[in-house]
This record gives sequence, C-alpha cells and structure tokens, in this order.
Amino acid sequence: MTKSAGVEGTSSSDPNSLKEEGNIHFKNGDWDSALSCYSKAISLIKEESKDKAILLKNRAAVHLKKANFNEAAKDCTASLEITPNDPKALYRRCQAYESLGRCEDAYVDARALHSVDPTNAAIQPVLARLHGQVQEKLRTNAQTGNKLQSMSDIVFDFGGDKEKRETAANNLIVLARERAGSEMMLKNGIAPKIQRLIKVEKNEEIVVACIRAIGELCKHNPAQTSKVVHEIGIPWLVDLCVGRVGQGLGKNERRINATQHCLQIILDCFSGLKTAVSGGKEEKKPDTKLIEEYKKEIDTLLMCISMATTARLASGDGRDALILLLTQNVHYSVLDWGLQLVRNGGLQRLLEVSSELEEYTYESKMEVTPSTKTLVAACLARIYESMYYDAAREEYVKAVEEFVLDKLKSPDLESKVRVTVAITSLLLGPLDVGNAILAREGVIEMILVMANSDDLLQQKVSCECIIAGASKKDKVKTIIDQGVHILKKLYQSKDDAIRVRALVGLCKLGSSGGTDASIRPFAEGSNNKLAEACRRFLVSAKKDQDIRRWAAEGLSYLTLDADVKEKLIEDRAAIQALVDLGKSGNRTCVYGVVTTFVNLVNAYEKKEAPSEELKKLAEFAKHHIPQEHELDDPDFVAKRTDILGKAGVASALVALSHTESAACKELICRVFNALCNQQELRGVVVQQGGAKALLPMALTTDPHENTEMGRRHAAQALARIGITIDPTVAFPGQRSAEVVRPLLNLLHVDYSALENFEALMALCNLAGVSETVRMRIMKELGLQKIETYMYENHTLLRRAATQVMTNLMLSPEVIKAYEGDNDRLKFLVLLLSEASLEADFDTVMAAAGALAILLSNSPKCCKKMIKECSRWIETLQALLAQPVPDFQHRGAAIVEAMVRSSRQVAEKIIETNLLEILMVLSRMDGDEYKKIRALASEALKSAEEMKLIKKPGEEEEEEGE
Repeated sequence: MTKSAGVEGTSSSDPNSLKEEGNIHFKNGDWDSALSCYSKAISLIKEESKDKAILLKNRAAVHLKKANFNEAAKDCTASLEITPNDPKALYRRCQAYESLGRCEDAYVDARALHSVDPTNAAIQPVLARLHGQVQEKLRTNAQTGNKLQSMSDIVFDFGGDKEKRETAANNLIVLARERAGSEMMLKNGIAPKIQRLIKVEKNEEIVVACIRAIGELCKHNPAQTSKVVHEIGIPWLVDLCVGRVGQGLGKNERRINATQHCLQIILDCFSGLKTAVSGGKEEKKPDTKLIEEYKKEIDTLLMCISMATTARLASGDGRDALILLLTQNVHYSVLDWGLQLVRNGGLQRLLEVSSELEEYTYESKMEVTPSTKTLVAACLARIYESMYYDAAREEYVKAVEEFVLDKLKSPDLESKVRVTVAITSLLLGPLDVGNAILAREGVIEMILVMANSDDLLQQKVSCECIIAGASKKDKVKTIIDQGVHILKKLYQSKDDAIRVRALVGLCKLGSSGGTDASIRPFAEGSNNKLAEACRRFLVSAKKDQDIRRWAAEGLSYLTLDADVKEKLIEDRAAIQALVDLGKSGNRTCVYGVVTTFVNLVNAYEKKEAPSEELKKLAEFAKHHIPQEHELDDPDFVAKRTDILGKAGVASALVALSHTESAACKELICRVFNALCNQQELRGVVVQQGGAKALLPMALTTDPHENTEMGRRHAAQALARIGITIDPTVAFPGQRSAEVVRPLLNLLHVDYSALENFEALMALCNLAGVSETVRMRIMKELGLQKIETYMYENHTLLRRAATQVMTNLMLSPEVIKAYEGDNDRLKFLVLLLSEASLEADFDTVMAAAGALAILLSNSPKCCKKMIKECSRWIETLQALLAQPVPDFQHRGAAIVEAMVRSSRQVAEKIIETNLLEILMVLSRMDGDEYKKIRALASEALKSAEEMKLIKKPGEEEEEEGE
C-alpha cells in the first residue's frame, strides 16, 4: 500500500500530530503505519486522559482490521477504564469479543451500548444475533453440563462397572475436544479431579484416557492451557511421564506415550507452534509473542524435563520419552532451548545419562533402555546444531570438557569407563565435539590402554569408542594406526559381546575404500571372511538381539563391496535374519539393518561418472579414478532387489520407519524407492504397509523428521505405486488426497525427467478417482505446475501432463479456470495442432479428449474457441479427417458440443466444410464408427432444430416444386 503524500516520512513527537497522521493512514488502508503512529502517540501520554482513551479506541480499530482481536479487546478495555460507557469503545470491544467466540461478553457490551445510545441502529441486529447465540450456548451448556455430570459420576466411582467407567473416561476425551465441553470441564475443576484419580486408579485404560482428556483440554487456547497447568502442576505431569506416580504404573508404555503427547500439546499451545511457509517451503514456526508471554511456563517445563532425565527412579521408557521431547523442541527454529540446557547443566545431565551402563548394578543406578544412548546422541547433536554462532558453540564444548575433566579427575576406574561411553555418544552425535575431546592430551591413550586390558567391560566400551572414532581418519590417526592391531586382539576374546564389537571395527576399517572396486584396504578375500564372521553371529539362534544388531552393523560397512553383496544375497538364512531383525523395530538396529539394505540395492548416493576426456586427463595427471565393480551392473542390482522384496523387506522397513533419525528415514525411503522401481514388487510393498509408511515421510516439512532427499525418494516411490496400482487400493480413503502434495513436489525443475514423468503418470490416475482429489490438486496449485509440462519439449512429459489435464477436466473448477480471462484454451488447441503435425498420437488423443470434455461442459469456452483460436477450423478438420476412429470420435464430440452450445457458434460451424465432413461420418459403416455416427447425427440434429440446415425430406420437396 502506498503512503499518502504529506505524511510520508513524518517523525513528529507530538501526540496530536501523530494521531492525525495515524487517521490519514487509516483512511488509506495502511494499517501498519496507522498502528505505529497510534502506538507512538499513546507512549507519549503518561496520564490517563481523554486523549489517551481516543488513541486507544483508534488503535483498537486498527487491530480489528488486522484481525488481532485480543489486542483490540485489551485496548478497548483500557479506553473504557478512562471513559466508561464510551459507545465506540463498547462497540469495538463487542466486535472483538464476538470474533473471539466470547458471545456472552460481546452480548454484555452490546446491551451496555444499547442502554447508553438507544438510537444506535447499528447495534440492533448485533444485539439480536448475540441474544440468539447466548440462548443457544445456554442450552448447549445445560446439555453439556448434564453429560459431564453423568460421565464424572461414572468415572470417579471406583466401585462402578469396569466397562462403563472405561467408556465414560473415553467420552471425557470427546467432550474435552469441544469448546463448550472444555470450558464446562474447567469450571467444574475436572483436571484436579483427574489428578487425584490417577494417583490411586488401578485400571490403566481409564488412566490413559484421563491423560488424553487433559491433553485435549490444553489444545484450545494458551489461557485455558495455563489454567490447567497451574491446577495440576508441571512437575506432576513430568513425574507421570517418567513413572514415579501411581505405584509404578507409570512404566506402562501407553501411559508414557499419552503423557509425552500431552506435554508436547502444552508446549505447542504456549509457543503457538504452527506450520508456516518460508522460502517456498513449509516449516513449523513458533509465535515469538506467545513465547514471551508464557516464558515462565515454558522455562519451567524445560527445567522439569531436564532435571527428570537423570531421575534415579525414572523408568527407562519414561526417560527416553523426555529425551525425545527435548530433541523435538531444543532447536533454535522451534523453542531454542540449546543455550539454556548448556548453561543450566542440562547438557551435563544428558552426558550423565549417556554414560550409564547396565553392567554397574547398585541401588541408585539409572534405568535405561537399548535405545537410550541412541536418543541421547541424537539430542546432543540437535543441541549442538542449535548453537548457530561461534560463542555458543564454544560454551557447548566447554561444558562437555568440564564434564569429561570432572570424570577424569576421579581416581576410580568406573569414572574412566563412564567418560569413554559418553565420548562414544558424542562421536555418534555431534561428531566435531567428539573429535575435539578425543584430541585432548591423554584421552586416546586412555582408551587404547583400556582396550589392551583384560577387563571385559573396559574392552567393550573402548572397542565401541574406537569404532565410533574411526569415522574421521584425518582427525583420529592414532586410533586408525593402532586400531587394527587392537581390534584383531580383541576379536580373539572368548566373550561374544567383545568379539562382535571388534569385528564391526575391523569391518568399518575394511570398508574404507567404499564402492571403489580398485581399493582393497585389507588383503584380497579379507572382506568375505569378515562377512562370514558377521553372518555367523547374525543367524545364530543362541545370540541375543544386541549381538545380532552389531553383526548387521558390520555388514552395513562390508556390503559396499560388490563381492560381499553377491555372497550375502544368496544366503537366504542371513537375509531372513536381517529382515526379522528389522521387523523388531528396535531403534538400535535401524542404522545397521537399513544401511545393509541400501547397499544391497545400490540405493546410495552415486557420483556422476566422469567423461572419457576427464578420465584421460586424470590418468595423465596420475590421479586415481574410482572403478565400479561388474557385480554392481543393473542386472545384478535388480536380482538382489527382487530377492529382498520377496523376503519381506518392506515389512521390516515399515517397522523401522518409526525412527527419530532423519538420516535413517532417508535410507529407508531410498530402499522403498528401489523396491518400487520394480513393477512386480509394488503390490508387495502396498500389502506390507509400505504406502502408509511412506506418506508421512513424504509429507513432512521438518528437516529433522526427514531430509529433502528422503522426501524426494518417498514421493517417487509413491508415484511408482500410483502408476501401477489402482489409487483407491494403494491410497484408500483420505490418503488419495494426501498423496497429491508429495507428487506435485516432484514436478520441480531441478528434478530428473523420470521423476517428473512418474509423478505426472500417478497424478493422472489420481485425478480420475474423485472430485475431492481433483479439488486437492487445484488447492495445491497443481493446475499451474501440470500446465507447465504440457508445453515441454520432452515428448513423454508433454504427453503425460496432457493426460492429467484430460482427467482434471472432469472438475467444474478446472473448467472455470479455462473460462477465465486467459490463454489456456488457446494453448490447448495449439498443443493439439502442433502435436498432430509431430504425429505424437497419444498426446493428440489426450489433448482432443480434454478439449472435448471442456467444450461439452462449457458453452462459454465454445464461444472462446471461435473468437480466440485462429486455427480452430484447421484443427477440427485435421482431427475429423484422420483415418483413425479414435481421433475422429474426439473430433466429432468437439464439433457436436460446439453446435449444441449456442446458435451463434453453430452458425460459424455451418459456414465451414465441417458440415460436409459430419454428413460423411454419419453414414460410415462398421462397428468401430458406431459412436462417431451417433455424435455426427446429434450435431446435425441440433443444427436442424436451430433451422440452420434442412432435413433431407424438406430439401427434396423444394426441388420438386
């Protein structure tokens, strides 16, 4: 909006001048400038005067225009405190309250205004409307109150029927979802009652339902959430999550999940976290004003969650849930908790959790799960990512160093073991920090001494640290230089847990050549021997899951070698063991299992092969050129993919897709896409739940839930499924509409032609499903994207896009788009004629079909065609004259629709030789011309009814006279 002349650039410090300037901006519709002027003027008036009341009213009017209803109500209230019963202030606050859904408060203001100014005509309809809303709300509240009373009586009756109590508890959830129900529940103090019930309730179904009801109460608005939180207390909710409430019932997984979800709802409500578009991408963004307003509550939640991570009485699952909450909210793009955790000791507490070992059994030990270390490593990485400037990162590293030094100062062996385990977590999370700690004097030497000791626990933790540290050879040269010798020695151990870890370390070092067939770090055949050792650990029924997952991790490194891939894929027992391990869904198994699958199907990122000229230059400069193994040719890859698909790998991927790691989700999407690349496996993927698992991974916009490349592979896999399988089967119900967005995301200029083509083919099938899907395509701006590809030079892309448009023409909204003031129809006709010249029959068929549907449903487009398309006659003549029945059928349908549309259009048709062609077509023999004859006859009949042509009998009669 342009600023008015005469006020632009004004920087007055006089309230009256600012008010006048604000009034001018308001009249011009420049709400932001008006708001700025009124706010400045208000800040300059210290005393409660009439002038201040006027400015507050004016600012409230701006807030109403900007839909900031809370702020408008506050300004009106402040104005009324200075000048009670002011009509304008009452009216504007009434508007704000009504917009906020506070009809009773709005009604009170409307009545007050009517009393002050009975002649005010504007308030009469408002008063009548609000009176009806208040009466309706009173009736609803009465019904809701009866329901609540009835359900409360049942739920809180400990001696009542079990099934009735469970049903009533679930009904509380439904009631809490409704605004009227939630307000009534708050008035009746339902949250404290639930709190008291949970402390003594034995029925876990009722406990979980009550926790979910509290979560629903916190969804409506921050003020209501604040009331709930203050009634039950944040510490109680956190304790409920970790399992210290209700005599150990908190260890129940469903209770923990429900409480974790409830805590996240509270955080989302206080922070206003919602999806926003930034840089063309959707991202979850918090509301900074809300965060500032509820900073105390948010900080309390952070502190309670952070403190509870090291609670000695917490269950392992509860601890994992809290660490997951920190991971989801710590990043600077969400709640920016990173620096707070560094400064308040939260980072050290996480390191303490990561150093916990099951082998140390004493009364005050922390309970952990097999997933705890993985979750802590991910959380440590997220915290480090949120340190987006150097000073903050320095604080992070300093806090870690203090933790490490404190442990190293202690003379006991346990502290040294624990610090080694914590360093391993750092190497698996924020790698740069882990490497920085390893580089400190004496740390690597300590780890190597532990590896050479006879103590099994020391060997185990040092071996894991060596494996994690071997990722960056240039930074941990000591580990690499001495690691092979130590790992070989540890592999001779009689303890399987030590042997398998040493084996993984050797596998990692042996895979340093990657996929380059010319690099062999170890002697020829060593990798196959290592793979065989991993295989023995993997398939042995006597080995526990932890040993098998280490064996899978060893294979994840070795399967970069094509020889190992081929040997492994023929070993059905080993493949089945990998699949079964994946089906367990264990978080610790994700990386090893999925990476092995990625390597087997060659779904990893591949560098573009250098040209022959570059190869010659490299040879001349004596530079190494990577060589691809002959066993990685497409035929071998296809065979391996087929074996994996038939072994049930899709079900394993579905189970593993619940991982919190975005990198692992990308790997899962890569394998799914490789499976869907083979047409015969697509049905298997759908049957095993692959399409359902892929959809959320393709839809997410959070980079911490899936990477951009992961989303891309997931979308392509969905496209391939949508091409082959009936969309109503592959994407039943609402999924057929939800899959639209990821498919449209594949229509990107930077993506390959294959991705574009497959997306268009799947969209074509989806567009034929229902009007709901077609409307979703329109809503996601799919029409514009698809039209872009209709005029591509690429024949297949042009054809596929035109076929999508044919199905989209079934939507009245698409037809409206073509009826608008644009060149869409002209381009469609142009495409048809150009395609005809190129003899691209499929595109001609699709374009003609789209045009036939459009003109059959839009008389307006029939007129547009004659008026705006200069070559419409030649186009129709070419279609009708083609010696192909399908072309002639579409041409006849177009002409029939145009003749039927209006007399004006029909006259233009009759003026051309199209009439003679229709007469010929109406007399064609053969079953293949049955539909063409019918359409031609209908067109001629319409012309006869309009008296534009005469019936054959009438012509003969005239000739006889």
